[in-house]
Amino acid sequence: MFLKLFGTKTSSFESKQEKAIHPTWFMVLTSVWLASIGNLALWQELIRLPEMNDWRAVWFGVAFAALIAALLCLLMSLLCWRWTLKPVIALFLTSAAFGAYFMLSYRVVIDSSMMVNVLQTDLKESLELFSWRLVVAVLFLAVLPIVVIWKRQVKQLTLLQIIVSNVKLFLASCVVAAVAVFPIYQDFASSMRNHIQLRYLINPLNSFYGLAQLAIQPLQNTSGTLQAIGADAKLGKMYTNQPKIPILVLVLGETARSTNFGINGYDRDTTPLLKKLKENADQSGELTTQTNAWSCGTSTATSLPCMFSHLGKSAYENKTADYENLIDVLDKAGLAVIWLENQSGCKGICDRVYRAATNKLDIAEFCSTDECFDEIMLHNLDDRLREVSYEKLSKGAVIVMHQMGSHGPAYYKRSPAAIKKFKPECTNNALQECSRTELVNAYDNSIVYTDYFLSKVIGMLKSKASTIQGGMLYVSDHGESLGENNLYLHGLPYAIAPDVQKHIPWISWFANDFIGRHNLDTDCMESRSGKQLNHDNYFHTVLGLMDIQTAVYNADLDAYATCRVKQIVK
Repeated sequence: MFLKLFGTKTSSFESKQEKAIHPTWFMVLTSVWLASIGNLALWQELIRLPEMNDWRAVWFGVAFAALIAALLCLLMSLLCWRWTLKPVIALFLTSAAFGAYFMLSYRVVIDSSMMVNVLQTDLKESLELFSWRLVVAVLFLAVLPIVVIWKRQVKQLTLLQIIVSNVKLFLASCVVAAVAVFPIYQDFASSMRNHIQLRYLINPLNSFYGLAQLAIQPLQNTSGTLQAIGADAKLGKMYTNQPKIPILVLVLGETARSTNFGINGYDRDTTPLLKKLKENADQSGELTTQTNAWSCGTSTATSLPCMFSHLGKSAYENKTADYENLIDVLDKAGLAVIWLENQSGCKGICDRVYRAATNKLDIAEFCSTDECFDEIMLHNLDDRLREVSYEKLSKGAVIVMHQMGSHGPAYYKRSPAAIKKFKPECTNNALQECSRTELVNAYDNSIVYTDYFLSKVIGMLKSKASTIQGGMLYVSDHGESLGENNLYLHGLPYAIAPDVQKHIPWISWFANDFIGRHNLDTDCMESRSGKQLNHDNYFHTVLGLMDIQTAVYNADLDAYATCRVKQIVK
């Protein structure tokens, strides 16, 4: 009986194995699926290219798809073994599904900086990106294929058979890739060179490549430790017998595009309060705006650390070590430094100074169920100041306020009902489902609220004029696409990103005694409002405004240095 049962079980197993699919076919079919349906965003972009308008373009597309399928097969042949086959395929399908959705919906591309954004996205930001379209995309492109694959029997092979099979697939993939690219090489090389965005649309290889770059970056840091800067930092002569302490508020804008600021020439009056401050300068202070300012990157994860770095954009992108930043230099010089966070984090910039997260507070006047409006950073500010070193505070302070600003896609959440000036608003996080007017209205209302918030910051500084010399510098981290050329949000590689993702507002307000402290010529500042600035200037401008003497300060990059009637003595 035992032998009979054993024989029946073996026969059943053999019967199932006869119907089982060879592992190679799982990899090949998955690769074909991903290279075709999973790369719709790539094919859509390819069709838009002016040179892709004849039968030669069809041949190019077929060869390109074959190349992608071959590369995917090649990668799977290295990763897929008996126990990893289905999990690896599921990973490829899931990654491709999410990538395809965001590339098709928002026309973003995926590179290492976008992967940083993904890894640093918190739950609240993730929920704002959730929509029924995402569910459908993931169900169709990932869940259904995974269910089909998981239910199918895989032909069981010995370890040697698996090795031989995978080696054959690897070699065959190399041959197919070579055969596919050879006849189109000139067109392929030209397209990759002239249309860089195509490189970041090859799904899901773009995601894997981006993650690989992030994994390699720590290995490129030769020391593995944070490099100190500004050890020589000290307070300048302005602090000698000062009648009032200087306080500079650095407002870090979020996703604000310069072109949507009324004060910068936008045809909508999105900044009525700042405009009033500029046009009606009184005895309290003066406001200036730089209309030609540009960001270091197109995402917070890139721009924020870059603007606080002493290296500048080019050197920052090619750095082989991690360095301390502007906040550390200010702290070493002896100033009180406070970082107030109403966003998702300071990206490591504020780790060594006093910091407080305001975005999770529960104060009905400023907060909803999942976030707080930027005014929350002004709430109980005096109490926060008392928590820092009195010795440092008595010399001067820098207060950093990191806004929620115009963070998308839920722009409608970034302004309270009483502030909303433009209606109807887009209240859908699937931005492509909103009309252009509704989308711009929601975004512009967030700028109206930023205008209100900045006026409140200035009002706070004015209210303390008897004891402080106050100043405010507002600079955004990057801009935003609002449907121009069907592009949404931000994060495109800098070389191909549209100007609206890089052109940022740079606005300053200085009390008259702060101006006098620096002997600033306000007419000079106004005349230079169109001079090109970028995040490279930020580090040195802040050091100049706080009169910090250090070897890392470069007066040539200080936006206001040339407008000082009497230069700071180094």
